[in-house]
Amino acid sequence: MKKLFTVLFAVAVFASCQMETSQKLDEPLIGKAKLTLSSDIMTPEVLWSFGRLGDAQVSPDGKKVLYGVSYFSIEQNKSNRELFVMNIDGSDKVQLTKTPKSEFNAVWHPNGEQIVYLSSESGTVQAWLVNADGSNKKQISEVEDGFSGLCFSPTGEKVFLLKDVKIDKNTQDVYADLDKADGKIITDLMYRHWDVWEDGSYSHVFVADFMNSKISNEKDIMEGEPFDAPLTPFGGIEDVSWAPDAKSIAYTCKKLKGKEYSLSTNSDVYLYNLDTKETKNLTEGMMGYDKSPFFSPDGKKMYWLSMERAGFEADKDRLFVLDFESGDKKYLTEAFDYSPSSFSWMDEGNTLCFVAGVEATFQIYKMDVNTLEISAITKGMHDYHSVALAENTLIATKVDMTKPQEIYAVNAENGEATEISFENKELLAQLKMPTVEKRWITTTDNKQMLTWVIYPPNFDKTKKYPTILYCEGGPQSPLSQFWSFRWNFSQMASNGYIIVAPNRRGTLTMGQEWTDQISKDNSGQAMKDLLRAIDVMKTEAFIDEDNLAAIGASFGGFSVNWLAGNHEGRFKAFISHCGVFNSEMEYMTTDEMFFDNWEKGGAPWVTLVEAMKIYV
Repeated sequence: MKKLFTVLFAVAVFASCQMETSQKLDEPLIGKAKLTLSSDIMTPEVLWSFGRLGDAQVSPDGKKVLYGVSYFSIEQNKSNRELFVMNIDGSDKVQLTKTPKSEFNAVWHPNGEQIVYLSSESGTVQAWLVNADGSNKKQISEVEDGFSGLCFSPTGEKVFLLKDVKIDKNTQDVYADLDKADGKIITDLMYRHWDVWEDGSYSHVFVADFMNSKISNEKDIMEGEPFDAPLTPFGGIEDVSWAPDAKSIAYTCKKLKGKEYSLSTNSDVYLYNLDTKETKNLTEGMMGYDKSPFFSPDGKKMYWLSMERAGFEADKDRLFVLDFESGDKKYLTEAFDYSPSSFSWMDEGNTLCFVAGVEATFQIYKMDVNTLEISAITKGMHDYHSVALAENTLIATKVDMTKPQEIYAVNAENGEATEISFENKELLAQLKMPTVEKRWITTTDNKQMLTWVIYPPNFDKTKKYPTILYCEGGPQSPLSQFWSFRWNFSQMASNGYIIVAPNRRGTLTMGQEWTDQISKDNSGQAMKDLLRAIDVMKTEAFIDEDNLAAIGASFGGFSVNWLAGNHEGRFKAFISHCGVFNSEMEYMTTDEMFFDNWEKGGAPWVTLVEAMKIYV
């Protein structure tokens, strides 16, 4: 009887497994949403149906664009990312992948005929090779435990990989009888990077060969070092760069440990020589963040972004250049009061194209690297995220408050932009989107503050509307023409609200002096700016003064908390998301000590003592 029960149990388990496998096979592949809407007003379900496009990569010959799109399923509670290729005019679009496993970090092989991407299809994240038309897909790496990033050398014979390496001991390493324990032994800072606990592993840069369509012979160029490259938590593959001759790699790293790490923003750019195996610090003595290195086309110079002030994470990103022959370093953007990013070479290395946030928008600029003259290519109410050269045009990604990211061909002379991807065309065509207005409001200290006002669809100025004051986070972050899937202004306005979004003191893109004015004054002029914005706007006849609310997250949540106790009856409702409400608790639990030291002037008990001195 027992034997029969065992057999029956085994059959039942087998049948159950077969059923689960069948269900997984029958599970719908998450792809582009094909919706026919019953209303032209955007709902949360519609918001989650937009394809999330990104990572546009121009082919070596400048004729094609490779990009990825993530699709989300509310029913399955997960997402899936697929890869596409099209001509630079948007024609001949080809879907390269169609699998339940997300494909990411897709790059062109330097030969321009093949594409390499990462996927966990084989169980761990490995590299896969596919022709540009989607044919002949095959796995080309077998790196132990997988890896997270990849970039080809200019010659195509080598790649660098980004891979986590275990260095610090955990509970299992120290106590042999606790081999199943997953506890962490933490005796020092840093114990966490943003939302990820320190687990004894560090992201390292590896160099590997690429021969016969196979990645092999991976070597850790940071062997044994308990440091992360790229920078944790927000650094990406832009923190690592090949020299044009493929003989060296520049990478960003903050080579500090424990409390010293948590108190400092002193990252540096290092140069690793593949022949000598030597590593050199190229930015020693520059005490703020140094990051995002890249080379001149001839390899004689290296460019990077550098912040001047130690311990200040929101300082201006200054573009520097190092001449390898002379050893001279030069600050190139001193006359430009904004932070550049997303660099691309034009005119055989004489012109540098980049994106910069200026007055609450992100535009494409170009700089003559010889004369240092900087001029804007684009203008308007939008945010460009990336830019790259393709033949005689620029390929760029762009959003605004009423439209998710798409790819555009941009005329490098006059900035005229032509959409080429049209990923969300069908959904957008069925929607009546809000409208956005830019206003300049005079602050209490007689400064001009750019304020976005977002009106609901079918806005009627003869009616009164409940109004929301949006409080930006940061405290230093841009309140630009962003499109967010968390704090989406179109979603808010589509529910019948007017949104008032002021670039209060501390926001980025308004010049460094404006940004600096919130440090050590979190509850001062920035709060006056927020109140001033709503006080000016509520005088409009179409705003219902009896139905005002304030919302925000992070520092925006702190702002809402502060406003709740200091609004003098202005607001009827508050939404505070992850906002600080106890400074002592924040200081003793934060992972980046430099932040509070700069923004608050140190520990609460220290600043309290300093404040008391004023009255003694």
